[in-house]
Amino acid sequence: MPQNDYIEQHIKNHGRRLDHEERLRKREAREAHKNSKNAQNLTGWKGKQYSSKRYKEKVELKKKIKAYEENLIRKKNKGKGDDNGDNGLGDDALPTYLLDRKQNNTKGKDSDSLAKAISSSIKQKRLEKTVKYSVPLPKVKGISEEEMFKVIKTGSKKSKSWKRMITKHTFVGENFTRKPVKLERFIRPSALRQKKANVTHPELKVTVQLPILSVKKNPQSSMYTSLGILTKGTIIEVNVSEMGMVTSSGKVVWGKYAQITNEPDRDGCVNAVLLV
Repeated sequence: MPQNDYIEQHIKNHGRRLDHEERLRKREAREAHKNSKNAQNLTGWKGKQYSSKRYKEKVELKKKIKAYEENLIRKKNKGKGDDNGDNGLGDDALPTYLLDRKQNNTKGKDSDSLAKAISSSIKQKRLEKTVKYSVPLPKVKGISEEEMFKVIKTGSKKSKSWKRMITKHTFVGENFTRKPVKLERFIRPSALRQKKANVTHPELKVTVQLPILSVKKNPQSSMYTSLGILTKGTIIEVNVSEMGMVTSSGKVVWGKYAQITNEPDRDGCVNAVLLV
């Protein structure tokens, strides 16, 4: 018996476990979780080696998928070529990004008009998308963490400095309860909490004070969004039921988005423009 082949010899003599296939299946299912854990936790030289290995594996996988898709397209074109009497690789062959379009064999003016129509429709769709997602303040000035947070030192000798006090205005819900003092990481002072905003309707030119429902998006950071920090350019959700807005079906609109247009920490109030 060759050296180090005792496992194969044992399998040959006694066979495998009864649940061998099931164990293999479960091991393969756990592989994705193991890869994710290693990618997040490995650091230093091991992390570099592991990321390089995973990168090569992904490149190989993408190459195989691309080759398989090209093979399918080639077979499809070959079948078409046999029907038409050519080999499928002639002038009528189309690239992959044109396969889902309707084939147009016309030349000259007809093809030019078709190209212009497609181009204009694409431009129109882009324009509609930009209008739909446009906001009054598309760009805002960035705020550093030193300006946003104040370091709070704790402990008997003031040696710990993991707590932060938010220096900007914030929003918290109705049923908000503070965490225990020893567990609270971010302190939101009650004097800097806002519950209402002065919202202006851009078409009606009317300003109404409406209650804030939630903070949808803070352009500075996703962490500021989760903390409910109100800065210039933040998208908030307000209760517009008092304004009497209704949908096309006749239902009363309850919540709509608005963008903050001022700096609440300087003015002491929140001014916003309704996104109609």
